[in-house]
Amino acid sequence: MSSFRNVLLSAALLVVAMASSAQTDVKYPGAGRDATAKEVAAWDIDVRPDFKGLPPGSGTVAQGQDIWEAKCAHCHGIFGESNEVFSPLVGGTTAEDIKVGRVANLARTDYPGRTTLMKVPTLSTLWDYINRAMPWTNPKTLKPDEVYSVTAFLLSLANVVPDDFTLSDKNIAEVQKRMPNRNGMTTLHGMWPGKEFGGTGKPDVTSPASPCMKDCVTEPKVASLLPDFARNAHGNLLEQNRIIGPQRGADTTQPERKAGAPAPAASAAPASAAKAPESSPATKAALGLIQKNNCTACHGVDKKIVGPGFQDIAKKHAGKVEYLAGKIKAGGAGVWGPVPMPPQSLGDADAKAIATWISQGAPK
Repeated sequence: MSSFRNVLLSAALLVVAMASSAQTDVKYPGAGRDATAKEVAAWDIDVRPDFKGLPPGSGTVAQGQDIWEAKCAHCHGIFGESNEVFSPLVGGTTAEDIKVGRVANLARTDYPGRTTLMKVPTLSTLWDYINRAMPWTNPKTLKPDEVYSVTAFLLSLANVVPDDFTLSDKNIAEVQKRMPNRNGMTTLHGMWPGKEFGGTGKPDVTSPASPCMKDCVTEPKVASLLPDFARNAHGNLLEQNRIIGPQRGADTTQPERKAGAPAPAASAAPASAAKAPESSPATKAALGLIQKNNCTACHGVDKKIVGPGFQDIAKKHAGKVEYLAGKIKAGGAGVWGPVPMPPQSLGDADAKAIATWISQGAPK
């Protein structure tokens, strides 16, 4: 009997194990598929502080300057000093900072600003961000050699490397040893204010041996908001949700409902449910093109973001298809303010389709 019980117990355990294994392989209808190795490799582009993940390649300061002036200077300035669109990248570091690895100006309360090269401690962070996010209007289009070149140019502006330097995956770890703020990041202080500015200097998180177990918040309040200029810049978020999962986007065609304001009446159909007028094929095509070419990073359809809204442009240049197509291709500055628009690399047919849509009022 004892042996029989053991056999039954073993069989039961095997059934449980098989059921558990089967549950981990459950496929959900409409939830997609496993990513292929090639797809994973395309997304697996991060570079760690020890430079693991860095692709082979190299680039010179001179090559970086050419790329910079063509693709970067319109937002960051010729010498990385512009703050028209973003904070300055270069400035505030000295030869002594490079020697000791800690930027002295960060401890000054009277210093007028903080640049990227003053703050960033790891060169991998700089390389990785340029690689994944720049140029702003066309991210992930720089080849590895171009990223090495642009990074080398930035480092030369801060006198981290000489003007004739070639940066590569082989010597980048040595250049890390010259980063001006490489020793400036610690975890032994409160985040703000630091001890140098009159704070306690104590870490924000203390030892688990003495946890705080009183006056704990039992119900966290989670909230988020969209600034007015961006609220409907990319279409109604309510209509862009996956069919699986708990997240529900806000109806961005409506003003934000203030805290405490009554919810819409249950009988009232949401704005997104109302049947909107059918857009023409040309309008749909143009809206697809401005999304595809990242135009909406700087321009909303009916509101200003960095540059003017398309409908504002339409009011000023109604019917001017050739003029608008030329401006899209060539870029420019000074018409709508000091922030320049870089030349766009889209084809002539796409530029004309967008220009025609704008010239007709930029309808949604």
